[in-house]
Amino acid sequence: MQANTTRGFLWSDIETKTLLNIWGEQDIQTALDGNFRNSFVYRDVARRLGVMGFERTPEQCRVRIKSLKRQYLLAKEGNLRNNGQYHKICKFYEIMERILSNRPALDPQELIDNGAGGEEAGDGLEEDGEDAQDGYSESTGEYPYPAETEVKLEYPTVPISVPLKVTVGDNMLDRYYSLSSTSHRGMDDDFLSLVKSIVPPLTLKKHKGQDGRIGIIGGCQDYTGAPYFAAISALKAGADLSHVFCTKDAATVIKSYSPELIVHPVLDSPNAVEEIEKWLPRLHGLVVGPGLGREDLLLNTVKEVIEKSKPRDIPIVIDADGLWLITQQPSVIQGYQKGILTPNFMEFTRLYEALHHEPMDSSDHQRSVLQLSAAMGNLTVVLKGEHDLITDGSKVISCSVMGSGRRCGGQGDLLSGSMGVFAHWAYAASAAGMFRSVNPSLVAAFGACSLTRQCNSQAFQRHGRSTTTSDMIQEIGSAFKKLFES
Repeated sequence: MQANTTRGFLWSDIETKTLLNIWGEQDIQTALDGNFRNSFVYRDVARRLGVMGFERTPEQCRVRIKSLKRQYLLAKEGNLRNNGQYHKICKFYEIMERILSNRPALDPQELIDNGAGGEEAGDGLEEDGEDAQDGYSESTGEYPYPAETEVKLEYPTVPISVPLKVTVGDNMLDRYYSLSSTSHRGMDDDFLSLVKSIVPPLTLKKHKGQDGRIGIIGGCQDYTGAPYFAAISALKAGADLSHVFCTKDAATVIKSYSPELIVHPVLDSPNAVEEIEKWLPRLHGLVVGPGLGREDLLLNTVKEVIEKSKPRDIPIVIDADGLWLITQQPSVIQGYQKGILTPNFMEFTRLYEALHHEPMDSSDHQRSVLQLSAAMGNLTVVLKGEHDLITDGSKVISCSVMGSGRRCGGQGDLLSGSMGVFAHWAYAASAAGMFRSVNPSLVAAFGACSLTRQCNSQAFQRHGRSTTTSDMIQEIGSAFKKLFES
């Protein structure tokens, strides 16, 4: 990964906020509370910061945090004496307050007596009970672990990467993917950190629609539940507005499910493309396919809407019968980098064999998903299954958040609807420079997969065999908080 080489320079605001978000995560704080030696914790902080695109040593991370704690404690002491106005001297006071308010009480005088110190000064890892030999060696790159720790974090072993030859037509592409099963936990942690970083904060200064206006294209006479599940999941995941573009005979039914949805009965009208196109400038993302059906009239309309949407550069999630359209006409979305396909195994197999004109090797799902993504112009592909496999053609990540054995209809709609929201957040965060060298679609896909699986697990714990997607939707709020706001 091409990192943002920031060693030796002052910390930018965005880099500092990213560091604090990582340092404030529950597992990091727990490890800091439970260990006298904490150099190995800051090695993990530096690693996670590197995933976000900022290259810093463990020592730099630790010194920066120590400096920020000093500023915070000075400000907090001043607040007690000056009616709460002194916090203005600490730029990141609110963030530090949120994190440190849950930590054991610190002695302000102890830190103040140690001196403010320079952020890049030699405030080495030997302090706070850390021995010199326990530090990070820049010359060798080695990370010697502490001999004894009371609370341990799980760290991934270095994954073994091997070249994978992916044949697409007459072209031979080199791809790499990890063969180390022990890397999943670390990968999950890295991407969970990325997802946390894109979630917009809830403040009083926002206006309606700012956190996402998502359009769901689907819904016909026979299938009214799917677009509802996708649209309501988008809202409950954090979107402000959710539009459903459906056929006329499905509109009244879908409206009856929820007054929160904006329902447009235009999908089968003679001027359907024009009716939907006028809404595109207001939308931050599209989810195409839930409850769409396979009538040629509807599929042709959807094809034209996708073509009209691509120049607007908005993310497009394609699921269910939208994938049937792509199987017939892959060029509709081929090469569009903000496109995300979410097939189950049957849909994946059908699309793979349509593109490659040969049977798929079902024994190697990682290879197959890489090949399909490459054939589609490096679109992000999410192969749903026991472990969701996510790729953009250059790497495969696995979402292994625990779900359950219950497989009721509608779970894929929860996934696609929430993915539309995460995609908007991920691309907005990327445009703001919050992370580099990571495909925003991968972050969005991992977030939606994690949320769906967590909802499934929580609903199953309550309802067991009788679990339905409606039960899962009721879990979105608590599952979101547990995964991304803890």
